[in-house]
Formats: sequence, structure tokens, C-alpha cells
Amino acid sequence: MRSIFVVLAGAAVFSAALLSQQSANPFLGRWDLTVTTNSATFPDWIEVINQNGKPAAHIQPRSGGAKWATDVAIEGSKLTLTLDRDQWELTATGNSIGGGISRNGNMAAKITGNRAPALDRPVPSAWSDAKPIFNGKDLSGWEGFGPGANNWVAENGDLLNKTKGQNIRTTAKYNDFKLHIEYNCPDEGNSGIYLRGRYEVQVEYEKPGVNDAFHSMGAIYSFIAPNIELPRKPGQWETFDITLVGRKLWVMRDGVQTIAGVDIPGPTGGAIDSNEAEPGPFYIQGDHTGGMRYRNITIQLPK
Repeated sequence: MRSIFVVLAGAAVFSAALLSQQSANPFLGRWDLTVTTNSATFPDWIEVINQNGKPAAHIQPRSGGAKWATDVAIEGSKLTLTLDRDQWELTATGNSIGGGISRNGNMAAKITGNRAPALDRPVPSAWSDAKPIFNGKDLSGWEGFGPGANNWVAENGDLLNKTKGQNIRTTAKYNDFKLHIEYNCPDEGNSGIYLRGRYEVQVEYEKPGVNDAFHSMGAIYSFIAPNIELPRKPGQWETFDITLVGRKLWVMRDGVQTIAGVDIPGPTGGAIDSNEAEPGPFYIQGDHTGGMRYRNITIQLPK
């Protein structure tokens, strides 16, 4: 009985400490954002932490990798910071956030957002049989999107991006899954596989030394590095077996476990939206380089 009391008391102390931190810093935690300019609407993401007794903010902008803001300050329910040339001012109200981005003193964008969902779900005890989501013959079930021409074709059983242009995504949306996909990345090729349209698994063979581990083959772009570096195989067929449950991720590359049950903190650059609680499509990046090939794309769903 005494041990149970000690555990409960410890949990109560932890909860009280967390509530105290959130009271002092109402921005503490992760937020899914939507940014609206005069010409576009796109997703962003921010995580606010306490670092050495001071607030710090990690931001995923529209594209590229996540960045640490500077000049982060909190006064009551107002957060201000600087990201590159932009000044952000946000106000937190419970689980909602809002504000704007200014540049050179002029309003450049509006921001709205909500606390990011925990997505803490148990791993399914059973999965369905693998089902193809690319038939190898045509682009049924897939659609191009983004600027430029759609240069994706079905060729000899492969999903081929002949030259850089539009990205391509499934018309169906998915929640938790096991994905098997084979890829052939040419030397100096760069692409990515987006899970639920939000989390990019990097596919790249740029020149050695160009990218660090967080931007290398099989990384969750800018957020999670593979736990092992495998040999480069440009121009050869390789495999990813990817399991995503909530925001917990497992990646097998060529039969080797490279990410094991790690939480994805939030949407990566190039995400379709920031609605993390919703299902989303698979999408494959085609706007970087051509010559990328994918095949034998199958999915398993929880039973």
C-alpha cells in the first residue's frame, strides 16, 4: 500500500509541476499552425520549451528544415520572437494560438493554430494483408499537385518521375499503417516520401557531405536521424518498410532497423497541412530532381 501511495504522490507532484510551468509559460508545448498571406495558405509548426530557465522556440517553416528562433520573449499570454527577417507576435488562449508575422514593420501574414494532438495510440495487435496502392500500369489512385507539369508515369511496373515537376499523392487517405515501398534513387537525386502528407522520409543521394544525418537517406527530414548509416546505393533498388502508429515511427531500410519507435514531433517542410489528428495521403516529392523510380508500393492497415 505504501508503494502505491508513493507512486500516486510522485505523479501528483509531477502534474503540479507541469501545471505550474504551463501557468508561467502558456505557450509551452507543440502547436500546429496555419499561416495565411495575401497569396497563399500553408502549414507551420512551433514547439516552445524552457531552456536554461528561458523560453526557446523551434519552428518548422513552410519549406526546408526546422529552425530555432531568436529574441524569444514571453509576457503573460503574448509571445514574441524573430525568425530570419520576420518578427512573430502570438497570443495564447487555452489550446488556441493566434497572431501575425511582420517584416520591415509591415504585416506579412496571419497565424492561427491549436495545440498539437498527442496521437498516443497503442500498436495494433494485428494487421491486414498487404494491398497494392500502385498497380504498376497507370496512375489510377494517384494525382499530381503543385506547380509545373506532372511528369510522373507508370513505366515497366515503376512509378517514374521523368524530370522534376509536380509532386504526386494518393487520392485515398490513411491513418495508421505499415508501408512497403521500393525505390531507386540516382546519383545526386533528391525526393521524399510523405506519410499522411505531413512527415517526410528523406530519399536522397546528393554528393557525400552535402547533407548531415538529419537530412540523409531515411531521415525524418530535419527531425529524426537514422540510428545507423548504411552504404550508398545510387541507381540500385532498395526498400523501406515503414510503420506509423499515431506519431510513433519505425523504419526498416533494406531489412535493417534504422528508426525504432521514435515520436515524430510535427509536420516537416513541404507538408500538405498541419491537421495532424486527421488521416492523410502518401505523397512523393517530384519537384527536386527527376529520374526517381518507385515500385511495389503496398500498405497494411490495422485489423
